[in-house]
Amino acid sequence: MTSGLGFSLLALILSGPTAAFVPIGGGASTHVSITGTALLQKVTETCRAVAEAAGHEFKPTGSSPGELVQACLGPTATGEVSGVKFYSALQEIYTQNGLVDRNFANSAPHHFNSEAFLEGRSLITKGMASIKANIRTENFKAARETMGRVLHTLQDFYSHSNWVELGNTEPYVALIRPDLPLENLADVDTATCRDCATGTCPNPILQNILNQRMLTSGYMGIFSDSKPQGKCSHGGEADLSSATLPRGGIHKDELRSDNAGFHNAAVNAATAASLQLLEDVRLTVGNNDFLRLMGITRSAVVCFVIDNTGSMSDDIEEARKVVYKIIDSKKGTQDEPSEYILVTFNDPHFGPLFRTTDPDKMKTEISKIKASGGGDLPEMCFSGLQLALTGAPASSHIYVFTDATPKDIHLKNTIVALIKSTKSTVSFYITASSRRRRRSVRAASFNDYKDLALASGGQAIQVSKSQLAQATNIILDTSTSALVTVFQSARDPGKPETFPFMLDESLQNVTIYITGQTLAFTLTNPAGVNQSNFELIGALAHIQTVGNLRRILLNSDHQSGPWKISINSKQPYTIKVTGQSTITFVYDFVESFKGPHPGYAVLSGLPQAEQPATLMLSVMGRRGTSSIRVENVALVVSDTGAESNGTTTDMSNGDILVTVDEVPAGEFVVILKGTDEMSSSSFQRQSTTQLSVSKVNIQAMVDTSVEPGKDFSLPFSVMTQGPGGKFIISGSNDRDFPMSYPKSLSLTTGTYTNGTLTISPPSNTPSGTDVTLTLEAKSSNGVDSNYAVLRLSVVTKITDFVQPVCDVVSVWADDCPRDMSQCMFFEWELSANLTDGNGTGIERVSLRQGDGTLSYTSLNVSSVHASYNASCCSQIVEFVAIDKVGNVGKCYHSIVRSAGHAAFSLSKPLWLCLLMSAWILKT
Repeated sequence: MTSGLGFSLLALILSGPTAAFVPIGGGASTHVSITGTALLQKVTETCRAVAEAAGHEFKPTGSSPGELVQACLGPTATGEVSGVKFYSALQEIYTQNGLVDRNFANSAPHHFNSEAFLEGRSLITKGMASIKANIRTENFKAARETMGRVLHTLQDFYSHSNWVELGNTEPYVALIRPDLPLENLADVDTATCRDCATGTCPNPILQNILNQRMLTSGYMGIFSDSKPQGKCSHGGEADLSSATLPRGGIHKDELRSDNAGFHNAAVNAATAASLQLLEDVRLTVGNNDFLRLMGITRSAVVCFVIDNTGSMSDDIEEARKVVYKIIDSKKGTQDEPSEYILVTFNDPHFGPLFRTTDPDKMKTEISKIKASGGGDLPEMCFSGLQLALTGAPASSHIYVFTDATPKDIHLKNTIVALIKSTKSTVSFYITASSRRRRRSVRAASFNDYKDLALASGGQAIQVSKSQLAQATNIILDTSTSALVTVFQSARDPGKPETFPFMLDESLQNVTIYITGQTLAFTLTNPAGVNQSNFELIGALAHIQTVGNLRRILLNSDHQSGPWKISINSKQPYTIKVTGQSTITFVYDFVESFKGPHPGYAVLSGLPQAEQPATLMLSVMGRRGTSSIRVENVALVVSDTGAESNGTTTDMSNGDILVTVDEVPAGEFVVILKGTDEMSSSSFQRQSTTQLSVSKVNIQAMVDTSVEPGKDFSLPFSVMTQGPGGKFIISGSNDRDFPMSYPKSLSLTTGTYTNGTLTISPPSNTPSGTDVTLTLEAKSSNGVDSNYAVLRLSVVTKITDFVQPVCDVVSVWADDCPRDMSQCMFFEWELSANLTDGNGTGIERVSLRQGDGTLSYTSLNVSSVHASYNASCCSQIVEFVAIDKVGNVGKCYHSIVRSAGHAAFSLSKPLWLCLLMSAWILKT
């Protein structure tokens, strides 16, 4: 980083536990630190560029993610800003980066081992094409996951090859440019290393290899000690080939006394290469979408799933009013939604998913919904909800409006898996209907909606159609930035019980929601002041009752400290306490893995039963992690409140490894308790998504994109630690693409059994389409099950790798004075022709540097004429052209005068300064 801000941000965020640049020895760098350095630098550059273009200064007030996000979003928006989406986006990239070491430990191309240069480069370039295609279709999560894997492979080139031993200090641009050749590769018969008996020789590369500048990499033998004669080994304890002559290894993963120079050079080159790749992506997609990729957005996402059958006209009108109210009341604040999503359903149709960042487009789209048809039950509610869960960002709030039970009840387990995987919250607005019910395979009921709401931490609100307008206040409450859950629980059957919870000074707009029939409650503050449910406007709160929902909005002067609410009912009920605060946490259940580069991997499904559970938890405070002291992390049984405390290990910089020896048998959530050092007040936060344990385990992984019209085979393995026997296999995908897989597998306890799922994307599938696969294995008696949720991208095969070409036709700058105090009175102009040869054609041209005006002719012709006009005070121009598959080129020109002659600014990288008026191919 180039600033104190950058270094402090880096210290905060770079705390992931996995690494292939092994953290052995003082000062060693890891994949996480290298990736984080590059990401933070590129995000900071992009935020500064966006701020300057908008006419304001990029000036964060501190080093926390929230403060960076607030500065990036601009100074005009007021209110609390949470950095949790930014933090979570980075964690997704780090996680996938680390998983390469577990899932592909023995794959030479993924690590540039065993001289697999062409294959490794192919992984990078195909991954980059997938990233760009995903971003074009706004599938940001898929793009982040691929980016993490691609960055790992790119970074390993510099640690595992002899690139830095050859004296190179800059990145090898050909690794991200498939149109450039990989030159001077050592063939399999060329000896490359001398013997190193100690295994720690400073540079065992043969001198003739160095003299001829031949490129090689170490061979890795995880299961065998064999390698071609005379070849270098990777090295290290896990590499069996390092004991075969020539002994030793050339990897620079770890910092040792004998390789400090090469290790540091590899880190620097890997960081520069990561920046190079990120800049390529940024130029392709533009600053705004690059920031969305990085999670630099306002937290709130408005997502509606609406039944549009004939009896729903009143409900649709109310949903429309709520959307309009959200847009109109929150415009210009930090609570303004960053994205709007809409899905409709009936029978037999559902979708498509509509998404936009433009509030006016959302108004237009929701105004198009017309209630028609219907007359009987049920409807395709779960199919529409599946689209929303896979299309909305993780941890979204999704609101479902319906008056019918679900017809597609077979998707219920898939919905549960997606809820647990995405940690999204689903709330249902259920109105009474006079429509007749049809028979279905399994008679669904409104209780299915209640089950899903409970599993996600949402609400199942049952009201009459005339009451619906009053019940939608909860949508306004939750479509807000920095929303946190303080406490949540449920009782079925209901019973009288007192629920304590802690409110801290950072909390604003604290609201309590209770759903249930025939109940009474009393709220008590830390001073002992009470308010019952009969006092609608009292000393502590305003109470609203509509249908089965009680909404209790605490007065703004509420006290911090221990509160309690006593509920008396024999009917089932739920309680939830929320507020706005930047004190929050994110978590994932993880498992450790061993191998050449051990670490932790995020679980795709449920934690394993009858063994300790491990989770990685990251805490954010009002001024970063230093303002928070964590005191207890526990798993809480949702329907009893029983806690299983965890043992915490500080991984530094806000990351905590939590081990829970006795995992609850039922559904549970995570609760965090601690102290806010800024106010010295105790706080508590709770996760919303209910989880459980399973004796079943499913292993499956995706590391490549799929071509339209071609079958894709996904191997998977299933194992149970419980009784063996027949297990039912079920699969679904959110695009309804044809799939085949074994309907059952016979399992033996403790042994993995293999299967294969085949999916067939149609040939007309748009490039960049993201497909979410859900795979479930369930015992024949239905007692135990687990799932895996996987994403794969459908990407059209790329054949155009050539960047557009620029020919500068003319430059008129003779009038620009040498005396810069007079520059504002004069202008200069540049004219250029842009072409893409036999490529896919230029799709976008944008100004990157310069305060002038860039204009260009139609992009639908083979040659695009670009004109630039600027004040003589703005002496440098740089603009880029991007073709339809994401190839990027830069055009740079300077009229800076030196000794009476026009010259390039020497502060620019050398590759930008080769020619006065050159089209510089993307590096």
